[in-house]
Amino acid sequence: MIRHRPIGLGHPYRLEPDQRVPAQPIAGDPIELRATTERGVSGLVAELVIDGRRRVMALDRAAPAAERGAGAAGAGHLDAAAVREGASTRQGWTVRLDPLPAGTTLSYRIASNDGRLRTRSHRVVVAGWSRHGGRLRVDLIDQATDRLDPDSVSWLHAGECPIRVRFALRLAGPEHVIGFGERFDHLDQRGRRLDATVFEQYKGQGARTYLPMPFAIVTGGDGWGFHVRTSRRSWYDVGVTDPARLWVEADLDPDEPDPEVVLATYGGTPAEVRSAFWRETGEPRMAPDWVLRPWASSNEWNTEARVRAEVGRSLAEGIPIGTVVIEAWSDETTFVAFRDATYPLHGDGSPHRLADFEFPPDGAWPDPKGLVDWLHGLGIRLVLWQIPLQRARPAPSGQARADRDTMLVQGYAVRDRRGRPYRNRGWWFPGSLMPDFTNPDARAWWLAKRRYLVEELGIDGFKTDGGEHAWGPDLRYADGTRGDVSNNRYPVGYAAAYHELMTECGREPVTFSRAGFTGAAGVPCHWAGDEDSTWEAFRASITAGLTAGASGIVFWGWDVAGFSGPTPSAELYLRATAMAALCPIMQYHSEFNHHRRPSNDRTPWNIAERTADPRVLPVARRYMRLRERLVPYLADQARRSAATGMPLMRALCFDWPGDPAVWAYPGEYLLGDALLVAPVTRPGATEWEVYLPEGTWIDAWTGERRPGPGTITRAVPIDVIPVYIRVGADAELGHVWEEENDEVPA
Repeated sequence: MIRHRPIGLGHPYRLEPDQRVPAQPIAGDPIELRATTERGVSGLVAELVIDGRRRVMALDRAAPAAERGAGAAGAGHLDAAAVREGASTRQGWTVRLDPLPAGTTLSYRIASNDGRLRTRSHRVVVAGWSRHGGRLRVDLIDQATDRLDPDSVSWLHAGECPIRVRFALRLAGPEHVIGFGERFDHLDQRGRRLDATVFEQYKGQGARTYLPMPFAIVTGGDGWGFHVRTSRRSWYDVGVTDPARLWVEADLDPDEPDPEVVLATYGGTPAEVRSAFWRETGEPRMAPDWVLRPWASSNEWNTEARVRAEVGRSLAEGIPIGTVVIEAWSDETTFVAFRDATYPLHGDGSPHRLADFEFPPDGAWPDPKGLVDWLHGLGIRLVLWQIPLQRARPAPSGQARADRDTMLVQGYAVRDRRGRPYRNRGWWFPGSLMPDFTNPDARAWWLAKRRYLVEELGIDGFKTDGGEHAWGPDLRYADGTRGDVSNNRYPVGYAAAYHELMTECGREPVTFSRAGFTGAAGVPCHWAGDEDSTWEAFRASITAGLTAGASGIVFWGWDVAGFSGPTPSAELYLRATAMAALCPIMQYHSEFNHHRRPSNDRTPWNIAERTADPRVLPVARRYMRLRERLVPYLADQARRSAATGMPLMRALCFDWPGDPAVWAYPGEYLLGDALLVAPVTRPGATEWEVYLPEGTWIDAWTGERRPGPGTITRAVPIDVIPVYIRVGADAELGHVWEEENDEVPA
């Protein structure tokens, strides 16, 4: 068989070994046709018809498909899955066509030299840019200045309807651009190119992100911001091609002959711009105060005995826990039943209740209800892991098979353009079905199967992992939208469904998501996703928190010192723990390690054992206790954030937008109105330069007063993170540090 899929798998970044490159040819650019075959095929030809003229071209052998697919493996179990996804051994083939003029119709099929094998025919029209095609409307909000360069607007046509718009916004010399959702690479995106598409990079995100938004704040000049009102993919050239222009491109509805694109432009300070964006896209929802206490998690905690032991150890060490997240609780086929539980098969896919389950006394989870009650008795909340997938490969059995069949028969899954159920194209749980949350019946069915966990078992929230599996514009949703519109919106709808479930059960809804898009502030909480335990990832995570905050996310956290790969050094762990104690959500977590010894858990006691560093436990204890004392302050500041537009964790440009010096310290931030935090993010530091903006600041550890603006150099022993309290708030917060008297070994 010859395999050629013109648009690939819908992967937004990778070029598949059997696709057309680019999927949509554009005038002036060469065209590459790729195909794969089994080994042994002697040769392929492309049978072309270009504006009615026939031509045959031979394809050249290319690298095997495995070498043109997913990236290299790393140390974690998810790395291995990523490599398996691209591990085909099929032979690659390619032919390159010279650029064709706009409007040219290219028809083709690919055949074997002997004519025995052929693909079906494919047709595409070469696109070209034009000054005409649609309407770009600019909504000026809050006395915003029109920044559009009217001569820059153009429309990409591939036939009768435009398929993309392009325009430029004027940038002034001193301006900086922050936002575009959660970003890992830079705080200021000026001088960079990026796009807005939900994607699971799995570590080392760079310019890719789980949580993009077509929204940014421009500061350092008059103060403004913008939102491209679309959920389709968009691209941004922020002063790269032209330092004085921010170029925007956005996909359009390919079936709309006269599309209207709306650009909202806001005027004001960064906080005012953020508030205006919220008013348009949805006000943030407040999470309950308990999310602000320390969170604990590990993928190795996959038995009740292990959870009880780790919680008991934490309390014995004097290290507080507010929330436990259990990822490895389910059978990973239904994602509804506890592993080892027995229960009657519901062939119609109907939900179970708690009484339906029997939990073997010698099984992994002998008494889930007892575990929940025990945790609640200790003042600890429980969050269970979820993904929006129904396993379908390899062929499931038992309840998983019945649930799969229910989704197929009832039409509960997202579909492709041919009406077939969409099969997950990513490398994680490949081939799985994906519930369509725009279908009210599918949503109700999916949630009903999880209702007993909240209503009867009493869990407190869901870790809504994996909202990034919707790939390709060819997807079709029950509300009539296509993948180009709703793929980016999927993770928000997914988390919102679980909020709906918890609200219906009379509980304060909490989800913990890594993916999101515009509107994500309404479904708290979020974390930065998967990272290695490296200093580079530590710095990237701080950037992620600040950009997420600038984009409207209030309740954000990350996996302390990374969750994957070798365990962090004692120095990295303690510097990261100190920073995490001073961000909206504090959580440690670690990847599944197949129970190999020594353990890779990121618990303070395991890191202490692995590093043989006597400072780990007392310093970690100090910061987790500090965190507990900060909860009332954080809860008050979260509510103020929603009211004022100021992020809970925010870059210094929010409070001092006219101070150019703040951009030289992109890792510093304010936590609420009163605390200036300067994390130590490089190994071996004994001193740390801190920028103090305008005002008077009190060293939280020594009580020393310092005037700003200006820089100081402060000693940073391993148990100290530079924190400064804004004068006026010291009466409220000074006692938080004064109560900490733990001794740390030299």
